[in-house]
Amino acid sequence: MLANRRTAAAIGAVALAGALLSAGPAQAESASPSPAASAKSAPKGDGAKSICKRLPKTEARISAALTRLNGDATVAGSVARLEQRVTEAKNAGHTEIHTYLNDRLTFRKNLVPTLQKRQEDLKAVSTWCTAQGSK
Repeated sequence: MLANRRTAAAIGAVALAGALLSAGPAQAESASPSPAASAKSAPKGDGAKSICKRLPKTEARISAALTRLNGDATVAGSVARLEQRVTEAKNAGHTEIHTYLNDRLTFRKNLVPTLQKRQEDLKAVSTWCTAQGSK
């Protein structure tokens, strides 16, 4: 039985060594791509056409997210609802839960101005796309 374990261990070691040796050249190739490979992956533009095409959906997603975040305590995902949960966790003495929810609340509160800024930026993008005839 001990011989079987040693044999199995030896086979495993050989397989591991083979896997490591065969991975070496593949990693070396991916670390230094040829000039032809990097030319294929280089962007050919700024993606303006795609951005203009996706603009209505992007505006709708941001608007829906802001509506949800600014909702009252009955709206799942709102800042107000999470504030209520933080208060309840604190009152119940659940320190770890309070800390976790409070960190989520901080992130969620910081998300609102970020999304508002994106909404403003998208208005300028929309104007640009309309002027280009891309909308």
